[in-house]
Amino acid sequence: MGGVRLLRTPEDRFTDLPDFDFPALYADIENPRDGIVRVAYTEAGPPDGPVVLLLHGEPSWSFLYRTMLPVLADAGLRAIAPDLVGFGRSDKPADVADHTYARHVEWMRAFAFDALDLREVTLVGQDWGGLIGLRLVGEHPDRFARVVAANTGLPTGDQDMPKVWHSFREAVQKAPVLDIGRFVQSGCKTKLSEEVRAAYDAPFPNEMYKAGPRAMPGLVPITPDDPASEANRAAWGVLSTLDIPFLCAFSDGDPITGGMAPILRRAMKGAAGLHHPTVAHAGHFLQEDAGEELGRIVAEFVQA
Repeated sequence: MGGVRLLRTPEDRFTDLPDFDFPALYADIENPRDGIVRVAYTEAGPPDGPVVLLLHGEPSWSFLYRTMLPVLADAGLRAIAPDLVGFGRSDKPADVADHTYARHVEWMRAFAFDALDLREVTLVGQDWGGLIGLRLVGEHPDRFARVVAANTGLPTGDQDMPKVWHSFREAVQKAPVLDIGRFVQSGCKTKLSEEVRAAYDAPFPNEMYKAGPRAMPGLVPITPDDPASEANRAAWGVLSTLDIPFLCAFSDGDPITGGMAPILRRAMKGAAGLHHPTVAHAGHFLQEDAGEELGRIVAEFVQA
């Protein structure tokens, strides 16, 4: 057996989270290379309702979806929000080198399809949630019913990322102490309370636990020969021809991904003829700034 060195955040870090009293659920995924990795998730809504898979990104966790989960549940949907490996309550590979784009795609594939056997899935992907989720749709289109892309994309390295993103990448890689709560705040229009900022810090008791957040910016393909470029191009090839409805629900205030919305709307066959809403007065973390509104958009899209 192979295996990566995994850290597990102590449970007592997650007591008294504001507005997040969903029970913590866990699925063990296993492969010969990584050994057994525990993925944490939260779930709301009827167990037999249409499945909505909510994927977060860097450096957040399922806590980000706390205002959307009740909206989706009230609409009769089964909303599932996992924590990416290295984030939230999920196991955390201790070395930055243990984090690769391919591994993150595989971890989420194993979670969604091997552990939970989800079908007819509506993907909601924001930030890395889309970078991973859109790969899953491209590689397993038969598992998905529709897609909501929210402040995300699927970079191949064939186009450069915006300047602000390069600054962010450099800041994360150089920071002696990575202030997770501060990074989330910098991507929000609303001012986060101390309790909410503390909840974003909760998964990471110290720097040892932060290999995931440190690794992610460096895994975004920025050159055409990046290790993930070929697989992402292949996924684009499938995604752009798929008939499943593809909704872009971007905010009006995200300098990092804003330019992706028109590209996705044009490129995706499933995006044609849909009304693509813009979520007003919201930053990169639109779930934090306008979660209930985004929840309603997703619910209406699934029910349509």
